[in-house]
Amino acid sequence: MMISSIKKTFIALMLSGVALVSNAQQKQPIDYADPLLGSSESRWMLGPYATMPFGMVQLGPDNQGGVWKSGYEYTLNNIGGFSHIHSWTMAGLSVMPTVGVLNTRRGPADGPTTGWTTGYRSRIYKETEKASPGYYAVKLMNGDITTEITTTTRAGFFKFSYPTDEDAHILLDLDIPFENTAEILDAKFTKVSDTEIEGYSKQKWSWQEYTVHFVVRFDKPIEGFGGWVGNKVLKDVKEVIGKGKLGAFADFKAKKGEVIQMQSAISLVSIDQARLNLKTEMDPFKWDFNAVHENARNVWSNLLGKIKIEGSTEENKKKFYTNLYRSYVARTTWSDVNGKYIDPNEIERQVDPKTPILGSDAFWNTFWNLNQLWTLVNPDVASNWSKSFLEIYRTGGWLPKGPAGIEYSGIMEASHEIALITSAYQKGIRDFDSKLAFEAMMHQQTTPGVKTPENGFAGNKYYESYLKLGYVPNEEGQVSNTLEYAYDDWCVAQFCKALGKTAEYKMLMKRADNYKNVFDPQVKYVRMKNRDGSWVKDWSPYCCTAFNGPGYLEGNAWQYTFFNPHDVQGIINRVGKDEFNNRLNEGFEKSAKYDFNADGDLYDLVPINHGNQPNMQAAWLFNYSGKPWLTQNWTREIMNKYYGSTPYHGWLGDEDEGQMGAWYVMSAMGLFETDGGASTKPFYEIGSPVFDKVTIALDPKYYKGGNFTIEAQNTSDLNRYVQSATFNGKPLTKPWIYHQDVVNGGKLVLVMGPKPNVNWGSKPGDAPPSMSAATK
Repeated sequence: MMISSIKKTFIALMLSGVALVSNAQQKQPIDYADPLLGSSESRWMLGPYATMPFGMVQLGPDNQGGVWKSGYEYTLNNIGGFSHIHSWTMAGLSVMPTVGVLNTRRGPADGPTTGWTTGYRSRIYKETEKASPGYYAVKLMNGDITTEITTTTRAGFFKFSYPTDEDAHILLDLDIPFENTAEILDAKFTKVSDTEIEGYSKQKWSWQEYTVHFVVRFDKPIEGFGGWVGNKVLKDVKEVIGKGKLGAFADFKAKKGEVIQMQSAISLVSIDQARLNLKTEMDPFKWDFNAVHENARNVWSNLLGKIKIEGSTEENKKKFYTNLYRSYVARTTWSDVNGKYIDPNEIERQVDPKTPILGSDAFWNTFWNLNQLWTLVNPDVASNWSKSFLEIYRTGGWLPKGPAGIEYSGIMEASHEIALITSAYQKGIRDFDSKLAFEAMMHQQTTPGVKTPENGFAGNKYYESYLKLGYVPNEEGQVSNTLEYAYDDWCVAQFCKALGKTAEYKMLMKRADNYKNVFDPQVKYVRMKNRDGSWVKDWSPYCCTAFNGPGYLEGNAWQYTFFNPHDVQGIINRVGKDEFNNRLNEGFEKSAKYDFNADGDLYDLVPINHGNQPNMQAAWLFNYSGKPWLTQNWTREIMNKYYGSTPYHGWLGDEDEGQMGAWYVMSAMGLFETDGGASTKPFYEIGSPVFDKVTIALDPKYYKGGNFTIEAQNTSDLNRYVQSATFNGKPLTKPWIYHQDVVNGGKLVLVMGPKPNVNWGSKPGDAPPSMSAATK
């Protein structure tokens, strides 16, 4: 009896194990992507929003006030509305279902959520909250209303389910508190039929002025319509007009078990364009919520499925596909379905609907993350961004560095959109106007930047001095700008070389050496320099972080001394190989105890601050300095410590609209481009792949290789070191491969082990290419 019982238990356990394996095998890439991951302590642009890749509509819950890192906070169990726009510096049209006595006040984020004085904000049943790419759902405690949301690119779909008979109100609120809360200059709601409401909201914050036009329709007749302006409530009206705090409401008599559905669309162009967006994207689905959700799921499945991973843990798969997902959300499409958009001069324009005009925060140092992911896995995305940049140049006169709402924001420094355009061209993504690109980039790199009429900034700051002196003097701005401008000079030089523009190439290559002008050979650091050529005396390697004015932009001398994407060998020559390796490795050892995140900008304690852009390349530099096993080790440590897999721990710093996500994806595949892929022969450096096998489905429109496969035999967290390598069956002894060989298809095989092979990739001549040759 005992033996029989043991046997049955064993069989049951075996079957259970088989079932678990089977379930894991059945999961698709989209099933691993979790929009709730990292949604605590996150920025306005990051939340569990229902959206499409680069969606104009990023529809989801807000539960905070107008604070830094506003929007959605996972630890707060309430919701103050579901707003349509979660783009950098931009918001618009919040929606909230309520029941009972009409309340038009949102209420404080940290206050009670019942009663007239506290507002219409509602607590939620946290266990009902669900989020997946293109979908969000939750049950509100006030009225027990189950709210489900899905979207197309420019339109939203709400499904409100009522468990009891209720006086139902659906509120449309224009006053949305967030990081950059806008002033409502002028707004209007109009009830145009028993089922449809249209309107607009002209909004302003700092340099940013934009008008959100919208159309909202219901699948049931509106039984009452009104609104509010300030504290004045208007009932039984056709229009609500005003400025400041205002909104509108639609009333319904909801029956037990009834579902009320609402569709909405927005446009920055006009109400007619918002209606066109709504009809074009929603009419094919009629009022079938599940069909719209399934469409969103299919779009995301196709995108995420371009990379197949095998092996490793369920947690690492979740991290991989969530980081991949994050690389395509937050940045925003701002052209309508027919290609109409509003240019930086507030003029209505028309482009090919197949090439959207896109907006976002800065492309500051995206050459270390998004650029390389998009150009390899989604060359169509790199193409669209390049075309969008060039269209904004054509209509506005400058390339944009952070085209939020298609405006010249002036956010961050240098013009690193240049790196993306250049990398795309060098990799054969050439379906944009290369003559216009040459003109635009030469203008950007030879003309001092200017303030725009709306108080934004176009072009490069402190650039007149840079052009004259070869560096940015301490009296004007950040010395670190010199390094970033020199890199962009090198990128344009490489573009000129590819075009056969010899004179321009030589001029810009000379300027690409300008980083040497701020390197002090006595202390072996990049140092602040005065206009007269003298070094700033009151200085240390850990000092002088700056957001405006003198110093180092969001970093320090220690970090920026390693910032020279196009000429790592040039840094090694000046610092010395041993000092370079020791200094960098000690920085990693010091930073590991803080999980590579300088909370509070304490860069002296955490010199390797992966939570910000200036040294995201740091772990990869050992490939250049003869110790590739340290690249293999430290990229693993960053992936393990900095990146998490829960709502509380996704990214310890600012995820920055996909930048942190794309870095993880590239590093988990074991590939990286320190120079941003802008050289005439782009290449990838090799790290420590997390997965047994990675298969990238190459886009046949641009690349003819079919699939590219990376196999990491025996890989694990312990077995993180490359022992040997082959590429397409031939021995590979260097820690890098050419992009063209990758996109021609084939297989990279790495044999991994628990101890470094100090002979692999470390010999003289093994290092990836740099602008400078190694000195003896």
